[in-house]
Amino acid sequence: MIIAKETPALRAIQKTISSPIEEMGYELVRLSFNSSDRPALQIMVDRKDGEQINVDDCADISRTVSVLLDVEDPIEGRYNLEVSSPGIDRPLTRPKDFKDYEGFDAKVVLKEVVQIEGLESRKKFSGVLGGLSDDSARVILNVDGQEIEIAFEAIEKAKLVLTDELIAAHQQS
Repeated sequence: MIIAKETPALRAIQKTISSPIEEMGYELVRLSFNSSDRPALQIMVDRKDGEQINVDDCADISRTVSVLLDVEDPIEGRYNLEVSSPGIDRPLTRPKDFKDYEGFDAKVVLKEVVQIEGLESRKKFSGVLGGLSDDSARVILNVDGQEIEIAFEAIEKAKLVLTDELIAAHQQS
């Protein structure tokens, strides 16, 4: 699970809500806080059983998380709580996501610019997911016909690209 723009408050929130969400049968995919005009705590979840997240699931999680956060009060001021599914063109935040979506197109942004043999130095890569290395520490990505490996820890953010193949696969599940 990735905490977008990690802060002490988000780490405390993750610690507070992770176990209760898992006990309810869900997995925390991403946690972020948007402090714009309308501050919002955004929580993305998957069902452990692989079924699609529905509105009732989000409402159940929202009620549970609201109670937990009312007690802990980790965020100053008012904010909106948003609970959602990751969607079709989901963020890839856990090693298992890169394995589960092997064969699909993805965009990967690294924490810093890297030089990979045969490619120009860059921070952003687009290609077809090739799964994980044998030790699950590196993501395999086919970029411009070249298979590269990227350390999981080097990834700032990654997401699936919405394609006809991804839509078709989503409709079958």
